Amino acid sequence: MNDTVLSARNLKRDYHLGGGLFAKGRTIHAVKGVSFDVARGKTLAVVGESGCGKSTLARMITMIEAPTAGELAIDGEEIDIVRKGMTPELRRKVQIVFQNPYGSLNPRQKIGDVLGEPLLINSKTPKSERDDRAMEMLKKVGLQPEHFNRYPHMFSGGQRQRIAIARALMLRPKLLVLDEPVSALDLSVQAQVLNLLADLQDEFNLTYVFISHDLSVVRYIADEVMVMYFGEAVEYGSRDAVFSNPQHEYTRTLFAATPRADVASIKARLARRAA
Repeated sequence: MNDTVLSARNLKRDYHLGGGLFAKGRTIHAVKGVSFDVARGKTLAVVGESGCGKSTLARMITMIEAPTAGELAIDGEEIDIVRKGMTPELRRKVQIVFQNPYGSLNPRQKIGDVLGEPLLINSKTPKSERDDRAMEMLKKVGLQPEHFNRYPHMFSGGQRQRIAIARALMLRPKLLVLDEPVSALDLSVQAQVLNLLADLQDEFNLTYVFISHDLSVVRYIADEVMVMYFGEAVEYGSRDAVFSNPQHEYTRTLFAATPRADVASIKARLARRAA
């Protein structure tokens, strides 16, 4: 078995802007040759300020946007970035969870149908089986059977993010890309969702790419950290090494300027309440 689930080599993404009547077109280099590997069952956190290219990187990994250049492989299979597509089997292996779950949930669909929809890729899956699998996944993310027939607007932000995570896991992916998945949530809810992600990672042996600007969250969940600055990876290493001895001046400045909430303490407090 290949222990590397995600491999990227010299990934680049350019945006060509058309020129107006009195202006020439120009090119924005959003991601400038980023390389990394993520091992099976591990979490790579990608951090940096807004506009550094981390969300662009997330979209490239999932082929929402094709890289301009570079090489990308998932679970040992190379992606043809020239044709801008994945094979159906490869697409099942990588899923994404966005920052705003409400924006990605169909408000006219009941939650059971939202979760069952990814299984329609295989038209042979009967509705009874889709419903059974959706109900099972609903329970795994900490929601109740009565939630199955409710609509997205009837849930809190944290519950909607649990639904988005459940939907992403319906195809049993190998890799989950999480683009700021807890940044819109209150701190106590953040801790609950982070604990859920950790439990699901252990249960399904999932590999995560976790996009975030919140260093306290990154310190809690990451195995490795990649720091991006103006489209470049300026630092890349184990969580402990990056946090204890950052090598790049930008990393040190970022750490010094960012207030840190103690998510680990919140987790411990929640555990005591549940005991």
